[in-house]
Amino acid sequence: MGPLQGVRVVELSHELVAWAGKLLADMGADVVVVEPPGGSHQRTWGPFVDDEPGTERSLWWWHYNTSKRGVAAELTDPGVARLVAGADVLLTAATVGELAAAGLDWPQAAATNGRLVFTSVRPFGRTSERDDEPCIDLTILAQGGPVWACGYDDHTLPPVRGGGNQGFHTASHFAVMSTLTALLAREITGRGQLVDVSAHAAVNVTTEVSTYGYLATGSQVQRQTGRHAGEKISMPTQFRCADGRYVNAGLVPRKGADFAAMLGWLETLGLRDEFPLSGMLEIGTAWGIVPISDILNDPLTQEVYAAARECQEYVASRVSAYDFFTGAQRNGLTAGVIYSPEELFDDPHFQARGWPTPVEHEDLGRTVTYPGQPYRFTATPWAIRSRAPHVGEHQALLTDGW
Repeated sequence: MGPLQGVRVVELSHELVAWAGKLLADMGADVVVVEPPGGSHQRTWGPFVDDEPGTERSLWWWHYNTSKRGVAAELTDPGVARLVAGADVLLTAATVGELAAAGLDWPQAAATNGRLVFTSVRPFGRTSERDDEPCIDLTILAQGGPVWACGYDDHTLPPVRGGGNQGFHTASHFAVMSTLTALLAREITGRGQLVDVSAHAAVNVTTEVSTYGYLATGSQVQRQTGRHAGEKISMPTQFRCADGRYVNAGLVPRKGADFAAMLGWLETLGLRDEFPLSGMLEIGTAWGIVPISDILNDPLTQEVYAAARECQEYVASRVSAYDFFTGAQRNGLTAGVIYSPEELFDDPHFQARGWPTPVEHEDLGRTVTYPGQPYRFTATPWAIRSRAPHVGEHQALLTDGW
């Protein structure tokens, strides 16, 4: 039994809300995804199982639709309206016009179901004058701002966007948080409400100082390899290790205990006397938390911080990437191995948390490993309860209802 058991959700299939529907479904909500007749266009997106395209073979569809039930119907089908009338949540990325024509827009749906939480995710919000503009994950991230802040120290190279549908996911996360808040509010008021999510606004508030720095001071951040974008270029954080792999060493230490930990790490490795800047680290051990202003303006502070970064690179050149990561963790320092996606499944930490999750595909006679739980609930556990639905697999819902 998941934490959202008993919550009924109708999801009108769309890539802007697919991740939101999956998050709710894997938390125990009864999510029914409504596809158009013949199936969602997302089923045509690869990669495909065994590299064989097919309506039921899209790994995209599989990933985003676990734990859901599915029907195929036009929005005007009376069965869809009946499902919405009995739902707790309607999750949609359809336009106001499309919903109104089907009798499913907010005023119409609320008139028949006063407890409905109506969650709309649109590129610019459902009432924006730009609502008819098409969008993809790239355009959301570009116009919303994250792409401007992502890239490399070499600014002759163009900006880049993060992979993994970050624009769609960010919008979906805001949709889920807002939906859960509205469900809690309903416990008090007894009434549902309209939740209007702008995908571009959602990604824009993830840009750290990129947007707010420009609004406040007119400054523009600079892209930096594997680091926070900032008005000033900071020291590199990615280092090649003795095994040829790379790590990201994260933030430079900012308090005396961190500098002491770095010296202790060197001592453990037998490198303290060998590292030429150990004396600079010793100066840092006497400090409390150092203000950012000192890091930016005080010459001695800058030298000590440069020594700390050089220490990280020095250690990295003498150990494997994984040993660097675990050594940093043991000493309370931030660091991460730079993994390829497939390597995540073999990481001991992820395996210990049960993150690689087997899902039975009885239709193919095999079990497939999926990315698993992003959070744990001790009393109401998260779970992938079923594979993604086939086209119209639960069509009886349209006549029989919930």
